[in-house]
Amino acid sequence: QVQLVESGGGLVQPGGSLRLACAASGTIFKLNTMAWYRQAPGKQRDLVARIISDSSTNYADSVKGRFTIARDNARNTVFLEMNSLEPEDTAVYYCYAEIQPRPYVKVNTYWGQGTQVTVSS
Repeated sequence: QVQLVESGGGLVQPGGSLRLACAASGTIFKLNTMAWYRQAPGKQRDLVARIISDSSTNYADSVKGRFTIARDNARNTVFLEMNSLEPEDTAVYYCYAEIQPRPYVKVNTYWGQGTQVTVSS
């Protein structure tokens, strides 16, 4: 079984910074795309940032220049460094991963349990 465990959420003032981490554990043969999504109350879950296995990245327009996604393949971990946080960044942040658990089997998608980020004075 594969599990994604997130950490690093919390309450921060506008203009502040937070760093989220998501560690994948369990039966993992190949870890492909990893990403962060977020969902604010009453809204749909949207992509924040994505990093694929060659470390190329994509960002939502609303976070470009403020957020940075990175991965540590040795630890099966993805990070999201969030700077210049705004109240509009308040949401539950979810980790996402595409994982091939064993050779010759299909890739599955997995989600973390979510971590709350609140930006407020």
